[in-house]
Amino acid sequence: MTRSELIAKLARDRNISITVSEQVVIEIFNSMAETLNSCNRIEIRGFGNFEVRDYDGYTARNPKTGAKIKVGPKKLPFFKTGKELKERIQSR
Repeated sequence: MTRSELIAKLARDRNISITVSEQVVIEIFNSMAETLNSCNRIEIRGFGNFEVRDYDGYTARNPKTGAKIKVGPKKLPFFKTGKELKERIQSR
């Protein structure tokens, strides 16, 4: 499902305008991004958890030239599926 499909479904299911639906979706995503940006965790019961994980730097290789490249440490978002969502998918 794309963001625009989510907006359209929300508008249709809740009988609200596309504009209002878009504002709701944007606000939710912005709030989630701000929370993750401040290194806090998001837990949505029955769906899963979002958190930011720290990764150490490492040495990689350029596949084209074979030259060694240093990759610095980084922070990346991580999603862990909740138990209920896993069960819903497995029961299909």
